[in-house]
Amino acid sequence: MKQESPPALRFLDEALSATERAGLLRARPRAGTGLELTFCSNDYLGLASRPPPARPSGSGASRLVAGERDDHVDVEHVAADLVNLPSALAFTSGYAANVGLLSALAGPEDLIVSDALNHASIVDGARLSKARVAIVGHLDVGAVEAALAEWRGRRAFVVTESYFSMDADAPDLAALRGVCDTHGAALIVDEAHALGVLGPEGRGLCAAAGVQPDALVATFGKSFGAGGAFVAGCPSLVTWLWNRARSFVFSTGLSPAVASAAAAGLRASLAEPERRERALASARQFREGLVEAGVRPMGFAHVIPWVLGDPGIAVRASEALRELGIDVRAIRPPSVAVGTARLRFAVTASHRGADIGRAVEAVAGLVRRGLS
Repeated sequence: MKQESPPALRFLDEALSATERAGLLRARPRAGTGLELTFCSNDYLGLASRPPPARPSGSGASRLVAGERDDHVDVEHVAADLVNLPSALAFTSGYAANVGLLSALAGPEDLIVSDALNHASIVDGARLSKARVAIVGHLDVGAVEAALAEWRGRRAFVVTESYFSMDADAPDLAALRGVCDTHGAALIVDEAHALGVLGPEGRGLCAAAGVQPDALVATFGKSFGAGGAFVAGCPSLVTWLWNRARSFVFSTGLSPAVASAAAAGLRASLAEPERRERALASARQFREGLVEAGVRPMGFAHVIPWVLGDPGIAVRASEALRELGIDVRAIRPPSVAVGTARLRFAVTASHRGADIGRAVEAVAGLVRRGLS
């Protein structure tokens, strides 16, 4: 029997019903049986299944109080070295990193220029900063330049992702750096989905473009198989965040066990390049197979979106593939724009050639039967 909501919360029942009728309700996913091929994990280098290090499970306090540990210092040194920036600060999540960074840097007299498809954590950090926010068209460098040219306030910040995980595309980082330099703006780049996989030695797309951002954000919970995130930049930036990033100051420090696992993952990404190479090779095989099956995947590299349009069709396609042992989830609004619901395949180092072939054949079968 369904438990009735308390009177003050009954508005939620109707709101949830309306969401379900629109095909947008997100129920708790079924636990995997272990038999499915998973294509919805961000464990790009296949490092998340390693046993945890024998380290303390918790920090016990904010790092400003009594939670500072050697493991934090170690992972920050390794992260800064990976992205070739002087300093880094570890946060408990990528969301906390972006929210803390933007709300600490910008204020009411400032401008944040944000790509229209930036992650929710960037959107929320910009809102919390109380800065003026100019949302520009996706990958539109001209619109960024126009917004900066019109600004007459105090400071300006341009924020972008280096690899957009829903469209699998990338901005012209060199052009953005040039525009920022011309107008005295800071460039902030979120490398969450690129670092570890893309760029020289997996050092990201900033490294590939020869661009040094003023602040670089990335997570430990994707390519590096752990949890948490970091912001890297100059020492003054890190000191400022230590003092002013509320999501850092007022949070218990990252678990030492997680920090140690993250450092191991960062080191493994450099020491075991075959993981990155395998992920990218498998992604190329998958993309080629989808094209042969009549699918037009978006973007490039290891994230492979297949836009289906209607949320209901995307959900049914996901369920049909699940029945064939292929686990890939439907991505629906508000995560993507209305009319662009999709399946988002994430190819990792754990996928072998036979896995890719099986997934391609399953998708080809759906295409042959038709989607409706």
